[in-house]
Amino acid sequence: MKEFKLSAESTEETVTQIQQHIGGTISERFGEFTLKVDNEIARGCIKFITFDWGVSLMEYNIIFFSDILFVSDTSNFNPILFIYCSKGNMYHRFSYEEEFNLIGEFHAAILTSKKSVAHNTLFPKGLHMEINIIHIGRKEFLKKRLNNVEQLNEKLHQVFMDDNEKQEFAYFSPIHLKMEDHVKKLRDISTDGITRILQMEGEVYQLLSMHIARHDSYHTNDIMPGSLLKDELKIIRRYAQKMLEDPSFNYGLEQLSKDSGLSQAKLQEGFKFLYTRTVTEYIRHIRLEASRELMNTTDMNISQVVYSIGFTSRSYFSKIFKEKYLITPHEYKKKIVVLMENED
Repeated sequence: MKEFKLSAESTEETVTQIQQHIGGTISERFGEFTLKVDNEIARGCIKFITFDWGVSLMEYNIIFFSDILFVSDTSNFNPILFIYCSKGNMYHRFSYEEEFNLIGEFHAAILTSKKSVAHNTLFPKGLHMEINIIHIGRKEFLKKRLNNVEQLNEKLHQVFMDDNEKQEFAYFSPIHLKMEDHVKKLRDISTDGITRILQMEGEVYQLLSMHIARHDSYHTNDIMPGSLLKDELKIIRRYAQKMLEDPSFNYGLEQLSKDSGLSQAKLQEGFKFLYTRTVTEYIRHIRLEASRELMNTTDMNISQVVYSIGFTSRSYFSKIFKEKYLITPHEYKKKIVVLMENED
């Protein structure tokens, strides 16, 4: 195992100190920094970007070739850490603890420490890791207007308000596949300049709200799905993605059950957990969203749109479209035509 000590005063300095230990080069583009490394210690990259009000994002996409332990002194820089692991796993313990806590694939954690207590973060060798960490500097964040800290549950409120950093806090979440969809959106942002920064910041706050909502569920003892395994949730997520890519296919619950190897009850439970919809409701939702996209981007008439997304009844489509968007498809299409004429 290789042990490296960090004593940074910011996210930027943290990455700079990591570079001093593992090598590589740091580049910058539109305020986003990337440490790239390819040597006997590691291969991959660590990215970070700093936003306003003490919020920054750090992303690992890397393989270490030895077990790597980072020991982070918190006396100069001690943010609240909101961690999400998309691939691989990592381990964490406070300096006074003997046992590490696992943060596995699709799991999240919220961590902060007393100033006198170090974070010990262990990255195992040979694993391709994709890890997303939001840093919240409390003193700066509390200066932000409309930070909504008062809406947090009592425990998290205490953590945010502890700007003198006198207590540690650790919450390790169960599997959280819904967050992975937003992490993927963050990774897939392809714009440049200020537009990219604003889009990234929006996704970071969305992820932050999901971290907090998951802790609220834990804090209020809301029931998590008990009968579904992680691999089963991953299967459900894969089929949901398939539906998203091809909404016109005739998806039936019975056939989905046969194809996936999951019972109909597990499919319904998984879709409700991941997407807050039954299987039928999810299919209807993605088809309606696809219909709007087609009306926005093609010259298809309403009947062509209806059949291209898998519906067979135009009247039924019009009924549920209006229920969802409070406007008929014909009115929506007409509105788009007017907007395009005005642009011309």
